Amino acid sequence: MEPMEIAEQIKGKFPSEVKEIVEFQGQVSVLIKKDKLLEIMNFLHKTPELYFDFLVDLCGVDYLGKKETRFEVVYHLLSIKYNKAIRIKAEVSEDDCVIDSVVGIWLGANWHERECYDMFGIKFNGHPDLRRILMPEDWEGYPLRKDYPLKSDLGDKEWKGFKEVIAIGKKNLAYEVR
Repeated sequence: MEPMEIAEQIKGKFPSEVKEIVEFQGQVSVLIKKDKLLEIMNFLHKTPELYFDFLVDLCGVDYLGKKETRFEVVYHLLSIKYNKAIRIKAEVSEDDCVIDSVVGIWLGANWHERECYDMFGIKFNGHPDLRRILMPEDWEGYPLRKDYPLKSDLGDKEWKGFKEVIAIGKKNLAYEVR
């Protein structure tokens, strides 16, 4: 079964949840509403003729000022058995920045969801250990959001441990030079 046929099968089973199907350069993306995410993902994982057994990647996207719904969570799925890939995109609004966790379907989603939470602030319902993975626990803000400050002097948003890290680095550098 080709990726476009798989997308049409998703649309046939979940007609009110599929917002858009796009094919570009042989890759198929299915944009869905987040409400039935777990049902759609279970369908893709458990249907024998589809069997998407591998979550290749999960990431966030911020469309600030470009789309009505600010965020998307993008899932890249692979059926190793059938050597087929499909991309599922789920919209997540800024006002309700929460989506269900798929860790119960693909264990490998654990760290991907934590990274998405850490960088974009998107929370995953039912995640077994949702906490920062790349940034320090006391970090304020979400660095991959489009409205996150880019300059190095962040003022009040500067990480509290920054000056300590710089001081330790200078001390260690001075020690190595001697």
